[in-house]
Amino acid sequence: MVALLAPSRDAVDRVYEVALAHGGLSEGAPGLRPEYHANYYGTYFRDVDGNKICVCCHDPIVEL
Repeated sequence: MVALLAPSRDAVDRVYEVALAHGGLSEGAPGLRPEYHANYYGTYFRDVDGNKICVCCHDPIVEL
């Protein structure tokens, strides 16, 4: 498995959408994974070659 750090939660969502639109298979929709830590927001998918990929962001939501 390869894990990639995204600059934002929105980027995690967009990568997941693009991956599935291009033939990737979901291994876990974007969302919080509090079992890792309170701000872990990630997604998992398999690319068209079957490689498992994680894209995550560790930044907390900043409320204005």
